[in-house]
Amino acid sequence: MNSYDVVVIGTGSAACSAALRAAKGGLKVLAIEKTAKLGGTSAMSGAGVWIPANHIAAAAGVADSQEEALAYLRAIQPADWGDKEDIRHTAFVKNAPVMLKFITENTPIDFRLINEPDPYVEASGGKKYGRMMSPMPLSRRLLGKYTSKIRRSTLPHGFTYQENVNLDLYHTPFRAGLKMWPKLLWRWLQNAGAQGTALMTGLIKGCLDSGVEFRLETRAVGLVQDETGRITGVEIDHGGKRDTVSARRGVVIASGGFEWDKTMREKYFPGPFDRIGTPTGNEGDGQKMAESVGAHMDHMEQANVYACLPTRYEGKRYGLPINFLYEPHSIVVNRYGKRFVSEAHFNSGEAIDLRNPDGSPVHLPCFVVGDHRYLKASFPFRWYAAYEPEWVQKADTIEELASKLGLPADELRKTIQRWNSFCSKGRDEDFHRGETYWEGKKDGSGKNGVLRLKPIDKPPYIGMSLNRSIIGTKGGPRTNEMGQVLREDGSIIPGLYAAGLAMANPIGTRAVGAGTTLGPNLTWGFISAETILKQNS
Repeated sequence: MNSYDVVVIGTGSAACSAALRAAKGGLKVLAIEKTAKLGGTSAMSGAGVWIPANHIAAAAGVADSQEEALAYLRAIQPADWGDKEDIRHTAFVKNAPVMLKFITENTPIDFRLINEPDPYVEASGGKKYGRMMSPMPLSRRLLGKYTSKIRRSTLPHGFTYQENVNLDLYHTPFRAGLKMWPKLLWRWLQNAGAQGTALMTGLIKGCLDSGVEFRLETRAVGLVQDETGRITGVEIDHGGKRDTVSARRGVVIASGGFEWDKTMREKYFPGPFDRIGTPTGNEGDGQKMAESVGAHMDHMEQANVYACLPTRYEGKRYGLPINFLYEPHSIVVNRYGKRFVSEAHFNSGEAIDLRNPDGSPVHLPCFVVGDHRYLKASFPFRWYAAYEPEWVQKADTIEELASKLGLPADELRKTIQRWNSFCSKGRDEDFHRGETYWEGKKDGSGKNGVLRLKPIDKPPYIGMSLNRSIIGTKGGPRTNEMGQVLREDGSIIPGLYAAGLAMANPIGTRAVGAGTTLGPNLTWGFISAETILKQNS
């Protein structure tokens, strides 16, 4: 029972991609999950998947190439990542289309292209369409005894990603529901879900059909090494009972991030913090085990930093990842009461997370400030804000609001006045909000190209904290382009692989498009399994 070719730690997208590829290659595979639910963060996600030069786009007549994709990655990555990450970016671009074709051929997932551009479409190699996709709904009943074991989401998975975008669910939920009710009813009767539910239902179904064994409520607590230093198995804990599982060909760490480990989170993300939007099992188990066997830990300060509304999940205070920053009649300011980024910028989370040389935050605490019209824009915002009644502060004057938020009143007044002047001119002269293709699409340019720059001048005024919220850290053991875990000196730890949010991810806090977590996660799981199949026979 405890002897396998491959042991995969985790059951999210990276883990299941690795498990599926290894099993289809003829290997005996075990995937272990520390919680009672399968699918990890991926199951809770919107399931946007970014894959350049893919066969689905090609079939739709969309021109793309690996060379263009690599040029895009090189153009927009952080300046100091170029030489360090180029080899892994090249491996991703080469393998991602192969992975996608493999997944579509070996699972029931029906990926559809999403009408979303690359956020830096103006950069070399950027595309307005064809790299972003998401799955159509699948019934959880496909999974038999695991039907009730797929992790549920705080997001409305009754809608597909494209339906969510087209119907503007955040602003018009009732209209969306009325328009979609026959489909929503049918999906409910079929116990079907889209987005992350469909992604992980399909991946797990493919794994089960290929002979992958799953063990739930089984925590990996250590890696087993032989006398040469090769990883040969995993120590596990199930119900308080310790055991060892052997892995003749390799162990793949794909256990997610470490954001729920308070000590680790505060070490690598010091300063004000709001919410977490991932499963509470993301406590850095994989990172800790890798470090214990001498892995080079890297990119530990990188994460998906994203706006999250307050909610509750499994009885805990929780974050719902929804971008509420680029609403009319509002701006984002830092602790000095000044704007520092276009509110519609795709990577506003990177700006919020900006660090000083000593690692301390530059801008935090940050705040969304606006007037009462902001609250009228979205019923879901008001609904979720009610989970934390003290979060939204209201005041009759800017000075009173500044006092409640702990901001310098003079600077906040100057910032709002400057913003209001931009609204009169119809152009944000500081950060050019709404002027890029991505921002114009997301920030709602009018029919005549008029930007939604609306003044903050009708009291009562409102403000709420906008500190770091995390939907997955992206640091861990550093790997080479084949998914093999490396030591500090660059040598390989034989038998050990890492993928997804458990690895030192080559795409960090600066995401390159919607879906540039899941696309690479799936790809690095696939790459790890390919390496096992090719090199460890």
